[in-house]
Parts: sequence; C-alpha cells; structure tokens
Amino acid sequence: MSYNKKWIALTPRLTKRKFLIAAAGGIAAVGVGYLAKENWISKQSSSINFISNKTETTTTDQISTKVLPPSQHETTTDQMNTSVLPPGQREIDAIKRWNIDHRGIIPINPKFESDKWILTVDGEVENKSSYDWQEFLAIPIMESVNDFHCVEGWSVRNCKWNGIKFKTLTDMVKPTQEAKYVFIECADGYSTSLDLTDLLKDNVLLVTRLNDTPLEESLGGPMRLVIPDKYGYKSPMWINRLNFTNTKKLGYWEKNGYSYTADVWSNDRFENKS
Repeated sequence: MSYNKKWIALTPRLTKRKFLIAAAGGIAAVGVGYLAKENWISKQSSSINFISNKTETTTTDQISTKVLPPSQHETTTDQMNTSVLPPGQREIDAIKRWNIDHRGIIPINPKFESDKWILTVDGEVENKSSYDWQEFLAIPIMESVNDFHCVEGWSVRNCKWNGIKFKTLTDMVKPTQEAKYVFIECADGYSTSLDLTDLLKDNVLLVTRLNDTPLEESLGGPMRLVIPDKYGYKSPMWINRLNFTNTKKLGYWEKNGYSYTADVWSNDRFENKS
C-alpha cells in the first residue's frame, strides 16, 4: 500500500482541461507523423517512377535499327499468281533475242557506245534532263523478279531484272499536272506509249541487267523498259527518249492494230474493231 500511495503522490493531478490539451497534442503528433509518412512514400514513389521512366528510355534508345548497307538495293517479287500463265500463253526457256531468234523492225540492232549514249527526258516535266551512261548508272537500282509475256503467245518465267524504278526517275524530273502519258522513243525507230499511272507501279523498271548479267544488245541493251503486266511490245528496247505528254500518242504496234492497254491477264492483244 505504501508503494501505491507513493506512486499516486508522484503522479500529477490530471484535470479535464489538461486531459483535452494533452489529447489534442497527441492527435496532432499522430497527424504530423502520418503526413510525414505519406510525404516520404510520395517521394519514394516519384523516385521509383523517374527511375523506371529513365530505364525505359534508355532501353528504347539502345534498340538498334537495322539499316541496309549502301551497296544493297531493294528487292521485290511480283505479287501476281505466277503458278498460272495468262490466257493464250505457253512457257519457253528464254526471252527471244532480236535479229537472232526473232526478226527486228530493222535488220541490225543499234550498237551501244557508252561515251555517246544519251537518255533524254522532256515534255511535261519541270526538270527537263539528259543523262549520259555514267549519270544513268548512278541512279539507285532495285531488283524485281517476274514473268515476261510476249503478245505472240510465249512467256518466260522468273526473270530477274536489275534497274531503276521508273517512279524514281519520275520523282527526279517532276512531271507537271498536265502529264498523263509517256511516249517512248527508241534507237531502232520503235515507239510506244503508256499511261503515266501504269508506269508508276513498283515493278516497272528501266533495266540494265537480266539474271545477273548485263543486258545484251539483242535483248535491248544497254537499257530497256520492263512492265510485267503488259505484253512485251510495251517493254521497249534501246530507249533514248521519254516524252511526258498530256495527249495519248500511238506507237509502232498500236498504229498497226495492237491494243494500247495490252493487259496480259485480260488477253488484251488487239484493238476492238467494232
């Protein structure tokens, strides 16, 4: 009992007013502690988010983008179903050579002299141009694999062509809004005409190589057009002029009754005489 009395004597007398003041102080202390804790958590959370974002950015920056070396060029394979030949066509082994396997419109093929060769591009274009052989070869090239179809009824499968996209040259010379057609002239006197929209397709090339070999003279070398979804007379050889026009002109075979559109899958060989 003496112990309890002593303890009670040493304990301060707690009035209601003092109790309320003490309680309020305790609540305030708890509140401050809680806010301090929340502030600490928020700071830690912000720090974590910052570190996370930085890590993601670093990871993204470290992803390498595959870039082809300058020596490589674009490759495309014709999207047509080449398991079936167009109507009226039969397969042969190789493209017929002019004045060897097939008679040309002149008895002797034009001779290529690299120091005299010129391609003229004019008509409805902003940048009328003339390219010598070295300038032409400096234009980026691509590779395209497709079938070649002659209006006489033969086809050659899987020809691998190398050359420049017609669209690439078009981008360089910048046709005007008036340009709707291209009239193509050749060194042997041959000519043909095509809609500009047809020539801008990705598989239309001005080619200089066939199956990894420079295009030989009897196949139109040094350069010819290849437009795979039309008969071969729309892929002229020995080209020396591209004339952009706002009117459709008929070329050599078109003047002789052959179809202007010449679509191989429509068997579109001759103009309708009706």
